[in-house]
Amino acid sequence: MVAVERLVEAYRAFAANGASGAPAWLKELRDGGIARFGELGFPTTKQEAWRFTSVAPLVETPFELAPAPGTRYPVPADIEPFLLGPGPRLVFVNGFLVRSLSTPVSDGVRLDGLAQALVDTPDLVREHFGKYAGFQDRPFAALNTAFVRDGAFVHVPEKLALEPPIQLLFLATPGERGPAVAHPRNLIVVEREARATVVETYAALSDGVYWTNAVTEVVVGDGARADCYRVQRESERAYHVAVTDVHQGRDSRVNMHAVAFGAALARHDLRGTLAGPGGYLILNGLYLLAGAQHTDHHTAIDHAAPHCESHEYFNGVLDDESRGVFNGRIIVRPGAQKTDSKQTNNNLLLSGRAHADSQPQLEIHADDVKCTHGSTVGPLDPRALFYLRSRGMGEAEARRLLTYGFAAEILGRMEIAPLRAQLDRIVRARLAE
Repeated sequence: MVAVERLVEAYRAFAANGASGAPAWLKELRDGGIARFGELGFPTTKQEAWRFTSVAPLVETPFELAPAPGTRYPVPADIEPFLLGPGPRLVFVNGFLVRSLSTPVSDGVRLDGLAQALVDTPDLVREHFGKYAGFQDRPFAALNTAFVRDGAFVHVPEKLALEPPIQLLFLATPGERGPAVAHPRNLIVVEREARATVVETYAALSDGVYWTNAVTEVVVGDGARADCYRVQRESERAYHVAVTDVHQGRDSRVNMHAVAFGAALARHDLRGTLAGPGGYLILNGLYLLAGAQHTDHHTAIDHAAPHCESHEYFNGVLDDESRGVFNGRIIVRPGAQKTDSKQTNNNLLLSGRAHADSQPQLEIHADDVKCTHGSTVGPLDPRALFYLRSRGMGEAEARRLLTYGFAAEILGRMEIAPLRAQLDRIVRARLAE
């Protein structure tokens, strides 16, 4: 309770100083967030949703609220390794937009920091903000809502097809007085029959201890398409907690890709809701872990309307003493007939000390559906290793090739060539260590 009280006290100071000038509806939402967090507290391993993941390091570490970077901005050379090219982007440092490092977008698309959008287009933000990422049973979403200050706001108008991908780059720098926490809040709206691609990247500029607590809401209108990519490359000593909620309209399509490489402890709750008939959703994920890393993915696909289709593919590669947790839930609501949903989670253990927990789940309340799920956990196939070695390949090289192919299965589904190449280089470098 001490950690909870410390954050509640920090909120009082934040509300008095850093949150002034906010519209009344946002102040009410913030107050509701901190009140709910005070009731829920930090989750424990006694709760089913957190049975395999302890957040004790977050409880025991006295994080300060990350301050604005002031004049200590990164220079362009610092962010170059994380960029996908010269396209439109927003760059954030400790959760605050840095305009000097950002690149605007044309074509009528609204691309700005959430703080500025609340000033310029408050009604547009209010229409969607907080409507999908609920916090009644999510303490970290409640905490993010309480401390929301800035983040990305992307709005694509009706029938507009934006070709270049938008990159949202979130960088962390060390706290001045100790470990710091940032609460980025992102809202992405793709209106009816529009199309856009958005890449979220979370990375560090130093190997420090910090905590990123992010929430992203993605709203996809009728007949629209959104391709969303999320790359987690935090410091090896960092903590990363995230909630992503995707809400789809009739005949919409979403391709969601989630990749996790970094952080000592990471948890990502990813939920897609097919709210209109004819929706199509792909969840494609990869986690590549080593050392003592612990990464937990909890996914949920909610078929709330008939004639919808979803496909989920998550692969995990675990080495040393790392641990990967996957909990995938498919929900078919009453009346959601003609649902077609498939889920697969495969885990490759490169060490006898690595551990994977996989829990695929089906919750079906309709009778005319096709739903399947599968899960595997195990080492490399000895027959495949024998085949490669019998053709003159060394054991280490054969293991790297097979492991790379396992990861490349997920990367190959990504359509952005520069991002695919960037992730491919990271995978190859990690496997060569």
